[in-house]
Amino acid sequence: MRRDFVANVSHELKTPLTVTLGFVETALDALDNTPSHEIAQYLQTAAAQALRMQQLIDDLLTLSSLETDSPPPLEDPVDAMALLTDVCQEAQALSSGRHRITLENAGPRGLLGSARELRSAFSNLAINAVRYTPDGGEIVLRWSVEGSGGGRFSVRDSGIGIAPQHLLRLTERFYRVDRGRSREAGGTGLGLAIVKHVLERHQAVLQVESEPGRGSVFSAVFPAHRVQS
Repeated sequence: MRRDFVANVSHELKTPLTVTLGFVETALDALDNTPSHEIAQYLQTAAAQALRMQQLIDDLLTLSSLETDSPPPLEDPVDAMALLTDVCQEAQALSSGRHRITLENAGPRGLLGSARELRSAFSNLAINAVRYTPDGGEIVLRWSVEGSGGGRFSVRDSGIGIAPQHLLRLTERFYRVDRGRSREAGGTGLGLAIVKHVLERHQAVLQVESEPGRGSVFSAVFPAHRVQS
């Protein structure tokens, strides 16, 4: 597992690093006889790839922190509506009007846990929906009450969907259903692994329903002792 992990990290970093170095070198070589707007384009591309590497490293650090013997998550009261509003606004900003994104709140008033970790998990689910839903699609974030008295945060999209054989492996680090599309969408391959660990630390579970061509529903289901009515 350690060998595979190192190989995966090296592979994921190699491509954006190669692109970054290539465009920086091109810009340096072209300083004397190239219009400034072309130089700016080279540097913008290099910056975008550097940002991609930074996102990967940030996700690796988050995942490492969750996987180590770190203290249990805080038992602080978290305002569910405020948290979900922030997550919805983040998804809308990433979408830039390309999707219809709505928030439905019919759930408990609050959650007990770590606001930072819960925000990371909810945000990853919402951002994934934006990344894998074609322009013009619909995304619904919903917070509702479970029959057992718990809470359920779900993200439903009208995206590309996932074939059944992939569902059990979605939370593996760097596992991608479509590698080319995932990189194009800007994902690091670690988002669902982070979601899984955050939920486990909060005694919650991740449920996935999906069908190719008909979208997906990702749900984080919390036990009753984690919610505040």
